[in-house]
Amino acid sequence: MTKILYIITIVLLFLSIYKDKEKTKQALLKGWNSFNNILPLFLAVLVFVGLIIAIFSVNFISKFIGDQSGWYGTIIAAFFGTFVMIPSFIALPMAQMLIDNGAGYMQIGAFISTLFMVQLASVPIEMKYLGKKITIVRNLVAFLFSFFVAYVISLFMG
Repeated sequence: MTKILYIITIVLLFLSIYKDKEKTKQALLKGWNSFNNILPLFLAVLVFVGLIIAIFSVNFISKFIGDQSGWYGTIIAAFFGTFVMIPSFIALPMAQMLIDNGAGYMQIGAFISTLFMVQLASVPIEMKYLGKKITIVRNLVAFLFSFFVAYVISLFMG
């Protein structure tokens, strides 16, 4: 499947060059600049996760957020996801690395869903525009819903 996507991308790139060489050059330059802006953050998180995996054994990761940690590990992962702000393009590969090193699907499901749905760092801005009550209710419902998401993921993946 990956090879097919590469072939399609190359064909479309040549089609774009044929259609408008200057616009294609500008688009490629924009893409390269975006990549350069994202790369330091991506590398920092990869180093961070790599250190976690190097410092903590698979048994340690499994104990706290592995399948056998059950709902206790799911709660830990959900709280962690609630308090960190990591872009999705970094969080998803990080989640895969954790799964590959002993984390459970249910726990990672809770982490990812709270990471995307509950944003405590943006609460002050949200309160300013939506009000205190709506902000609290929205974040609480999103937090609780993440456990449902985690459970459903465990049914299909676990």
